[in-house]
Formats: sequence, C-alpha cells, structure tokens
Amino acid sequence: MNTINAHASALVLIDYQAGLMPVILDGETAVANAQRLAKAARILDIPVLGTEQNPAKLGPNLAVIKAECESTLAKTHFDACEDGLLQALNSLKHECNEIVIAGCEAHVCMLQTAMGLLRAGKHVWVVASASGSRRNSDYRVAMDRLARAGATVVTHEMVMFEWLHDCRHPRFREVLALIKLADKSLA
Repeated sequence: MNTINAHASALVLIDYQAGLMPVILDGETAVANAQRLAKAARILDIPVLGTEQNPAKLGPNLAVIKAECESTLAKTHFDACEDGLLQALNSLKHECNEIVIAGCEAHVCMLQTAMGLLRAGKHVWVVASASGSRRNSDYRVAMDRLARAGATVVTHEMVMFEWLHDCRHPRFREVLALIKLADKSLA
C-alpha cells in the first residue's frame, strides 16, 4: 500500500490535552496541524476520533481539537486500544483499516496506541507534523521506532493530498484553502 485511501480511513487524535500541551515542544504547531488535518477529514467525510489520557488529572482535549472529533474516548491505558479504541473504530459507518494517527506525547500514548493498531492488523499512518513530545530526542526515537514497526510516517499535508487523490476532487478547493491558510500563518 503506497498511498492513503480516504474511503478506508479514520483519523485518531491522541491526547491534545490542556494540562499536557504547554510542555510539548512546538506544541502550538502540532495542534494547528492536527486541527487542519481534522478539518480536512471532516470536509471529506472521514471519521475523526479523539482520546484523552486520564482527563480528571490532565484536563480535556483543547477545545479546537475536541470540536473536530465525532467522539472522544477517555482512557487510562497509554494504548487507547486497551480502552475501547478498536471497538469505536469498528462501530463507524464504514470499515476503517487505514488509521491516520497523531498526538502527544509521541513516544508514550501516541506510540503505544499506534503499536496497538498495528497489532490489530490496521495500516497505520503516523502524522509527524501533528505530533509532539516534551523532548526532541523522545520524538525522533518514537518516529524511528514506529517506522521500523511498520507504520508509515507522513506529514499532515501528505495526508490531505492523498485523501484528495486528484485535483478534480469535488472538495479540492476547500482542502486546498486549509493548506494555504497554513502557508500564510508561516509567513
């Protein structure tokens, strides 16, 4: 499998929580990219699920992330698969075997959830540009480990264009506007 199939995809956003994000290295960029990705998914009718690690202690996901999620799974395990993520994915309106995943911390909950999805036979696409950790060394090792385990490491823009597949897609201009908005915010 070389490219992401939008018709078999779901987006899972891991733990963009108020109590966690202030300590994530370049966390604002990770959140902005995750939000853009989620908006594109919603435009393209791709399900978006979120998770929150021990929300009683770390607080809920940031409002900009939570607003994009169809549902948010509270969890205590670092691997969300152990707290019902697979069941949530299986209950979606279409079969989702390609899971696009991003989140924090990349080397803990996002990594362990991605590994759980791989064990369950899902194809996992890890969005490096929408993920983060407190330390760059942990982030880099997580991306390397996930790639060696069989996940495909991508950027949010790669995902968005692969979901579209063709510039003649009826929602192309809407998704392109999200990408251009990101370019303007970098200027």
